[in-house]
Amino acid sequence: MTAKIVIRNLNVNYQDGTESLRNINLDIEENAITVLFGPAGGGKSTLLRTLNRLNDLGDLETQSGQVIFNGVNILEPGIDVIELRRKIGMVFSRPVPLPLSIYQNISYPLEVAGVRSKTRLDEAVEKALRQAVLWDEVYDRLSDPAHALSGGQQQRLCIARVLALQPEVILLDEPTSALDPISTAKVEELLCEISREITVIIAPHNTQQAARIGDYAAFFLQGELIEYGVGKHIFTRPKDKRTQDYIEGRFG
Repeated sequence: MTAKIVIRNLNVNYQDGTESLRNINLDIEENAITVLFGPAGGGKSTLLRTLNRLNDLGDLETQSGQVIFNGVNILEPGIDVIELRRKIGMVFSRPVPLPLSIYQNISYPLEVAGVRSKTRLDEAVEKALRQAVLWDEVYDRLSDPAHALSGGQQQRLCIARVLALQPEVILLDEPTSALDPISTAKVEELLCEISREITVIIAPHNTQQAARIGDYAAFFLQGELIEYGVGKHIFTRPKDKRTQDYIEGRFG
């Protein structure tokens, strides 16, 4: 496998000290699903936000180390953060559709990126919605407000919005925590499908989901990376007792 993102000696601290990362070394494999799992406060969300510089918008105090993406350390000053967030997109735990139509939720970011052709916009909207397994459910009501969709549909719409920008990596922070089992299954199927072409990094909301979809898995505890490896090995034969205790529900 080829590493898409290489993380070396990463340390992150917030002003209030509630969540941080300590000396993280991790290779994120290309075109695979890497799951980050562990108790709340372990640093999973911090790592996701570090990978597309969303931490810049928060109460970040100190940050050191390297995050190498396409041969560049994205933590260096001078990085084009807007362009970085197009290449490394983010989906949050609760769907946040724009207060626009279904169509405009996909077209608007493309227009901001400079796409003006109606034909190109139409093609991009359809492609993204098909990738998100949503086209067949909404193709005849694209002008309806996005907020009229169900929660599961809204989340897939948010994923489609990211996909429309043709990212190389998608980050997802508990993307199905507010969804019912049927919608959760659809999102999981979607992630497995797009991971053939796009690197997926997800912090699932429970260990069961992590075990179901993770090609690779990383266990975080109190800001440290405790164990990393192939998903099926981590969840069936963990090497570290702390990982095993968490998987078996003995803490967290």
